[in-house]
Amino acid sequence: MEHNPANIAQIEAHRKEIDALDRQIVDLLNARARQSLAIRALKPGAGMNLYDPAREERIFQKLAAVNEGPLRDKDLRTVYETLLAVMRSVPAPHNDR
Repeated sequence: MEHNPANIAQIEAHRKEIDALDRQIVDLLNARARQSLAIRALKPGAGMNLYDPAREERIFQKLAAVNEGPLRDKDLRTVYETLLAVMRSVPAPHNDR
């Protein structure tokens, strides 16, 4: 297999961008977790159940409405189903890593 140096350089540039995006995603996920924890703490005083499947369905609908691809709606839903399950399991306070 022939190695094209230009392709290798492009791959490395894309990987560098992915690394930067991953750092941003981690920051955003932790910010989302902090918001989820704040809501979780308020729900009992508001007489709300901790788990709200109707709210999750609304989240999925909103995501599909803004999704411009290339991820398919069903793939984005799979990612968010996992994300929401993890958010429900985050211990409060979130000090351990």
